[in-house]
Amino acid sequence: MRLIIITGLSGSGKSVALNTLEDEGFYCIDNVPPGLLLNLLLQLRKTPSSHYQQTAIGVDARAGSEELRQLPAYIGELREYDFEPEVMFLHATNSVLIKRFSETRRKHPLSHDHDLPLKEAIKRERDLLGDMQDKANLSLDTTDMNVYGLRSIISSYASDDLTRPNELTLLFQSFGFKHGLPNDTDFLFDVRCLPNPFWDPKLKRYNGLDEPVIEFLEHQPDVKHMFDDIAKFVETWLPKFQAESRRYMTISIGCTGGQHRSVYLAEQLAQKFTKTENVVVIRHREMRQQRKLNE
Repeated sequence: MRLIIITGLSGSGKSVALNTLEDEGFYCIDNVPPGLLLNLLLQLRKTPSSHYQQTAIGVDARAGSEELRQLPAYIGELREYDFEPEVMFLHATNSVLIKRFSETRRKHPLSHDHDLPLKEAIKRERDLLGDMQDKANLSLDTTDMNVYGLRSIISSYASDDLTRPNELTLLFQSFGFKHGLPNDTDFLFDVRCLPNPFWDPKLKRYNGLDEPVIEFLEHQPDVKHMFDDIAKFVETWLPKFQAESRRYMTISIGCTGGQHRSVYLAEQLAQKFTKTENVVVIRHREMRQQRKLNE
């Protein structure tokens, strides 16, 4: 049985993730109290049906503070019974979560604890789930994601071939420093030291996907040097992550505005690593684009 447990902060997109997994063929159950996980899964295991071979379970703050606090222990108990749960943890910044709750006009599940205001309820939930985020197989910051971007990442993760345990999904992400750092990344590279096409009046209106900018950057020795160094770094350390059974790794490339240098380099790196057996996804944060390269 492949088992994915979806948890994280309320308002971060867990329902979207669960619905996406259902579309991918998973048997999905939402809002399961953590204390019931083991009995539920033991029952599914002894049911003579292939229907449950891919199962996803949503666990969140609706179960209450104490159940949430015990979630790591309950997941540890599952491993004692030879279940191998993959934990998917979704989160976002406080300001975005507050905005989402305001738009939906729904109460935070922990607001019922001592009549907590929304801001305090979010903080309490974040504190209760801190250990789960650190131990998650896949941690996703949905602050800057739309529904389509989130569904794309979840679909890529769900389609991983578990008969190839060393395979992981590589996400190459371009971004602009002036728009803020990405909140969820494994490695971040600053390429603002490279020649900037933005300052050429003929190139300013283009981006790193356009041929004039590509041609300009291809003829810059420092750009090639930077590409070679980043590629070598990823090639060196990728096997170490695979050995730890990591299934997702994000490499973020940042320039000033996230339109030229970072876009070009993210594209070049993604193309290089499509030659591996890993799933490769590319995302241009400031351009609101994301796609899988080796479907």
